Amino acid sequence: MRSALHIEKKAIRALGIAESFKKDQEISTLAGVVIRSDLVIDGFAIGTLEVSGSDATESVLGLYRALRRNDVNSIMISGSVLSLYNVLDIDTIFEELRVPVIALSFSKAASDLAANIRARFPEKIAAEKIAFLEKLGRAQKVRLKTGYDVFVRTAGMTQNISNRLLDKFTLQGSIPEPIRVARLLAKSIAPLRMK
Repeated sequence: MRSALHIEKKAIRALGIAESFKKDQEISTLAGVVIRSDLVIDGFAIGTLEVSGSDATESVLGLYRALRRNDVNSIMISGSVLSLYNVLDIDTIFEELRVPVIALSFSKAASDLAANIRARFPEKIAAEKIAFLEKLGRAQKVRLKTGYDVFVRTAGMTQNISNRLLDKFTLQGSIPEPIRVARLLAKSIAPLRMK
């Protein structure tokens, strides 16, 4: 069993996870970057997930396990709905790994997301995706120390701890460094995977 997240430690580690894909692709590139709170990059991993699939949770778990580390203190994911409606189950990620999770959005979730899912998928698949979406619950609006607002869902930590963690890893703007660097890595790797 992991110990509690100690936000006051000088060099806690966060795994930032982001993706890159184009709408006409079947596979999205998933990138994970471990960054210490003193902003030293401390590891990375690459994975994939299906565009419009149902493997986001397993793909995130696989990416974490590929790192083969037990010193990651938190996971920050760019979004809770990835790759055109591939919905994450952040509670399962926390339960499996015992590492606190933050799923971060940078704009308020569209209220018609369920309608978009119903229009895009057969009834049974749509119902499964909507059930995962409802399980996520509402995102909480958080004002970062930089003055920007983000929308957050958490598992395994309080809202207060997640706010402090985001402030610790965000230098400017609204994107914490682990997610920003993971996005850059995913965008750099994605074209190479298509060759």
